[in-house]
Amino acid sequence: MAGLPPAYRISDLRRQSRRPALTPAPPGAVSLAMGEPDFPTPPPVIEAAAAALRAGHTHYADQKGLPELRAALASRLPAHPARNWTADDILITHGATAALAAVVLAMIGPGDRVVIPEPAYSLYADLVVLAGGSVDFVPLAPDLHWDLDALAAALPGAAMVIFSNPANPTGIVHREQELKALGDLLDGSGVLVVSDEAYHRLVYPGHVLTSALEVESLRDRTVYVQTFSKTYAMTGWRVGYLTGPREVVDAAAHVHRTHNGSLNTAAQHAALAALDLPGSVVDAMAERYRQRRELVVAHLSGVPGLHLVPPEGAFYGFLRYDADRPSEVVARELAERKVMVRAGAEYGPSGEGHVRISFAASEDDLRTGLTRIVRHLGGGRR
Repeated sequence: MAGLPPAYRISDLRRQSRRPALTPAPPGAVSLAMGEPDFPTPPPVIEAAAAALRAGHTHYADQKGLPELRAALASRLPAHPARNWTADDILITHGATAALAAVVLAMIGPGDRVVIPEPAYSLYADLVVLAGGSVDFVPLAPDLHWDLDALAAALPGAAMVIFSNPANPTGIVHREQELKALGDLLDGSGVLVVSDEAYHRLVYPGHVLTSALEVESLRDRTVYVQTFSKTYAMTGWRVGYLTGPREVVDAAAHVHRTHNGSLNTAAQHAALAALDLPGSVVDAMAERYRQRRELVVAHLSGVPGLHLVPPEGAFYGFLRYDADRPSEVVARELAERKVMVRAGAEYGPSGEGHVRISFAASEDDLRTGLTRIVRHLGGGRR
């Protein structure tokens, strides 16, 4: 490792990354920290995996993914007037994590600059550092939507911009006009857009999600990243995928097959079954999240010293506090009081002074955890 550029050294990645290891809540504590559904995987998905194993689907799959799964996903992509989506446009990956890694490692190298509106999921910056690129963080506006003037200043000369929509950790849904404005800013450039839309089925009343693939000025430069994890409560199955410009998909596929190899074959058959689930299955989970979102907003509204922009999508609240202490300290203090949250600083410089709470937790745990948060942080600066 001694002869490699500093950006490739694991010590540098560890120093720059703020992503803590995922651990269960200790006895007596409630966790509002985990970014995964607390619902079981729907039974037909489990049954499809078992049937696939019994049928002998226990060997390597196509390294880009099962053709039938890729074709099914291609048929669900937004219509493109100049392109007929096919299975060859899809790469199946080990969750959205591997999809993001594949495109960043394929397209970013030393000297490349990547713009990340933040607060943002910390994996994005970690991957850029691992690839040898540099991160240009662009703070959000006070309402946690994009600051388009700040983006306009940062984008010239960039190689890539990465964002999630709905957003982790803020719970914001970036509007169609925001996406169109981004497309206008990128007009005439070669900037690649990576749109992580893992929470696309979790959008709350009054808000509408527009995929980057639906925006004319973005669709030909967008890498769309998706996963079965959040929609179908399949985090442990590790099935994700990406699509985008064919040359980018092919480059990402080369990285993925080199670094990961093909995805578990039975899990891909399970993913096919998930696509055939009636909409009511996903709608029922989304409705529970909506109810929990209302519980969170009601519990935190009007509490002195605490400020929450009501989540528009996903299952996170990004809670700003007035207490004059770093977010990592606040997260430790809350853990000592038996409620687990994520420190806002994990998500970028502007995340300081915040904690992220997940409402992918039972209503009882939410009430308990929120009561402990209010008891500790409510009341302003201390």
